[in-house]
Amino acid sequence: MKAMRAKAPEQTEPMPLADAVTLLKTFNTTKFDQTVEIIMHLGIDPKQADQLVRGSIALPHGIGKTVRVVVFAKGDKIDEAKAAGADEVGGADLAEKIKGGWTDFEVCVAAPDMMGVVGPLGKVLGPRGLMPSPRAGTVTPDVAKMVKEYKAGKREFRCDAGGNVHAVVGKMSFDAAKLVDNINAFINHILHIKPAAVKGHYVKGAVIKGTMTLALRIQAA
Repeated sequence: MKAMRAKAPEQTEPMPLADAVTLLKTFNTTKFDQTVEIIMHLGIDPKQADQLVRGSIALPHGIGKTVRVVVFAKGDKIDEAKAAGADEVGGADLAEKIKGGWTDFEVCVAAPDMMGVVGPLGKVLGPRGLMPSPRAGTVTPDVAKMVKEYKAGKREFRCDAGGNVHAVVGKMSFDAAKLVDNINAFINHILHIKPAAVKGHYVKGAVIKGTMTLALRIQAA
């Protein structure tokens, strides 16, 4: 028998966030712990470079998933990265492994002096969204700090071609208060990084949903 999606009520107006989270949790009827996601529709033109919305954020209560982080480093930074929880640390050896097709990780961090080794991996890492970059903070002299942040739940995000930003904000098993905290933190961050070039209404709408549920419209601005 196919899994049934929980049915959301008809909505005429967006719901207060706390009420939406309480209702969403009643849809938790699957045997697995559903992922909770927020999608925000922004009044931006993604074709304009000065209106792109992207960045990273560590949510207050994490997202209920531990990611695999690899680090390109040498010298003392190797031990620092390992102590911080990196799943694999290396240099040319790690680069050769990735060139061979290994991409069993979600985040790649690099010390600035390792970009000569990492640069040629652009064709492999770029299409997968794994290429380290200064803008994302994944090219940094403090590799240990970045490893700790991603292990604690830091995630990158960027708008899609339709002006939408998607983000995982936790699991159905989270306490409602923790989900509310995480969602509010993400919304406030998006509001804080509004591009100066955007005119008019910035947040056009927002919904939250579980893996197997329909979406609930929420008040987000």
